[in-house]
Amino acid sequence: MINYTNNDIGSKNQKEVPDAKGVLRQFKYEVANEIGVHVPEDGYWGNMTSKDCGSVGGYMVKKMIEMAERDLMNGQK
Repeated sequence: MINYTNNDIGSKNQKEVPDAKGVLRQFKYEVANEIGVHVPEDGYWGNMTSKDCGSVGGYMVKKMIEMAERDLMNGQK
């Protein structure tokens, strides 16, 4: 059995591209608006329902996969 510690595999929520944080935040708000989820004015998502947050996250993943597939089809890396 292999024992992993945080030092072995890093933080759970560590970003692969730290500079992408702002772009991903903007993308999250665009997706929320697109699917009709009202984002609180103060930007705090803690009072949002799990359903709404899950919808936003799920749709973000769907759109990112679509973008990656398009890039692959166009021969981009």
